[in-house]
Amino acid sequence: MKAAAIFAAAFSLSLAIGPVLALADGGGGGGGSGGANAGCQRGEVWDQRSGRCVKQGSSLPDKVIAQYAYALAKAERYDESLATLDLLRNPNTPEAFNYRGYATRKLGRLDEGIGYYLKSVAMAPRYAQAREYLGEAYVTKGDMTSAQAQLRAIKGICGTGCEQYQHLAEAIAHPAKL
Repeated sequence: MKAAAIFAAAFSLSLAIGPVLALADGGGGGGGSGGANAGCQRGEVWDQRSGRCVKQGSSLPDKVIAQYAYALAKAERYDESLATLDLLRNPNTPEAFNYRGYATRKLGRLDEGIGYYLKSVAMAPRYAQAREYLGEAYVTKGDMTSAQAQLRAIKGICGTGCEQYQHLAEAIAHPAKL
């Protein structure tokens, strides 16, 4: 359910900022949503402006490419997500590091993922999502002290009611669910 909510948020954001993206039905990550993008091949995204499938990265803004990469990662298409992040003109943003950290962590490369999260947090200390994922990585690693430190940082950013705080608190309370 969380993946669907994040994809919906990414999709809504892309509606607001430019070309509409939706996952091409290229396999891996669940059923396609149908619609105008059903004919897009793997490595392509739907561009509403032109009304056709375009190659990932072809004149799309970095923000749109990064959101698409994140949607791929949430759909458990981690290698495709990393390949999409490689298309960014500026890969050194907090969001790009966070999304790269997420995909590498989910591929089992925990220390590499933590390194990306640390770069993200260094650039944007108040980026709650990066701190949530960093905390989850620490939980997976068994470093509960560091995970708790991230939870305290998130509390200072958005309080205990925000989803990042709640998700990390749940991961700390029930590490086997990660």
